[in-house]
Amino acid sequence: MHISTDKAPKPVGLYPHARRVGNLLFLSGVGPRKAGTDEIPGLLTDKHGNFQGFDIEAQCRSVFDNVRTILEESGSSWDKLVDVTVFLVDMKRDFHAYNKVYAEYFKDNQPCRTTVGIDALPTAIAIELKCIATIE
Repeated sequence: MHISTDKAPKPVGLYPHARRVGNLLFLSGVGPRKAGTDEIPGLLTDKHGNFQGFDIEAQCRSVFDNVRTILEESGSSWDKLVDVTVFLVDMKRDFHAYNKVYAEYFKDNQPCRTTVGIDALPTAIAIELKCIATIE
């Protein structure tokens, strides 16, 4: 069963937000873009689109909120996350701040986690999550 929602950012390719297989829910990669727009929280650009500033904490909070939305729209919930893979485009710059925000969001539910440093993501985002949750 494929699941998509207008309450989460539109996928940048041909894939659903999530897919249910048995009692598992697999989320496609989720970034921090705001639903219904191409706005990237924490990314500051001038009127020509040139980079001016960056806030990884804003991107982390937004991506976690997007994951929560997809889980809830799919019939699961935050506390049912069992595995989270995190992709950061700049591990050295962003890991400490990301880890701090992660601890806030996951203090009560602690799924397995893998954090991977990568060169780039398909859009100008700095973080993306790939998640697995249980679903009834």
